[in-house]
Amino acid sequence: MDPDAEIAFDFPPYLCQYKSGRVHRPGGDAFAPAGTDPLTGVVSKDIHAGPARARVYLPPDAAAAPGKLPVVVYFHGGGFVVGSPARPSTHAYLNDLVARSAAVGVSVYYRLAPEHPLPAAYDDGWAAVRWVLTGADPWLLDHADLSRVFLSGCSAGANIAHNMAVRAAAPGAVPEGAAVRGLMAVHPYFTGKEPVGAEAAFGPDVRDFMDRTWRFVFPGSLGLDDPNVNPFVTDEARAAVAGIPCERVLVCVAEDDVLLKERGLWYARELRASGYAGEIEMFESKGVGHAFQFDQLGSGEGVRLQERLVEFIKK
Repeated sequence: MDPDAEIAFDFPPYLCQYKSGRVHRPGGDAFAPAGTDPLTGVVSKDIHAGPARARVYLPPDAAAAPGKLPVVVYFHGGGFVVGSPARPSTHAYLNDLVARSAAVGVSVYYRLAPEHPLPAAYDDGWAAVRWVLTGADPWLLDHADLSRVFLSGCSAGANIAHNMAVRAAAPGAVPEGAAVRGLMAVHPYFTGKEPVGAEAAFGPDVRDFMDRTWRFVFPGSLGLDDPNVNPFVTDEARAAVAGIPCERVLVCVAEDDVLLKERGLWYARELRASGYAGEIEMFESKGVGHAFQFDQLGSGEGVRLQERLVEFIKK
């Protein structure tokens, strides 16, 4: 059989990898350019963030704001294998969030697996976070309050945001005068060898799928009990999470997110039990599924989710 047609790994709905090494992403590479958004008035530009890249967003009338603005560093989802800040739905989401929150947005371009397996996305994410925390751009210097930096993401992006918070706890990781104030984990992607909550009803094929896909994006990992994806698996990992510098954490789940809702609830419970000293807040979107907000941004639940994030940023 032709190795360029025979599937080596199928990761629906994101991609197929063929035995020749060719990778096919059915969703394609739709691209929304940076610039001025006609709906919100938000202005964006693509820049180099140290060794990484990012799309930076300014809310309307940023120059007229009475003080400097909080910063939201955002990581897109897509199973670590698809997506970018320039994906139209992601770009529209950031325009909306930045306009509602009057925050500076930084949406990170990170390298994707399998061409660039983990920890490449984590390393790119951390390079971008460090770039933000040093204010290394005129928009940040002029408009950003680096003592109010928030990390956020959806699904795999929430996993990255969490791991960036863990890295930010290292001595000297955050420059003097800067602060990672909060973490917003929306429909976060976590897992583990042992089921939690309603996961007990899953068949063994689900756990096998989670194991195979995690090893696909991170071939050098420890599997489902890797602390990057199971952050409370050991006492050492639990202590690392308990030490994150964020004052507050918001965990958002979706009622009909069959695969990942339980892990979001579990993350909040375990974070509370870890000894983490900050505030933990929960928010559940009703009657919707995983990452619904990108297709239903203007819906009642989409607006309620955005308003909850804005409330967290402005608190």
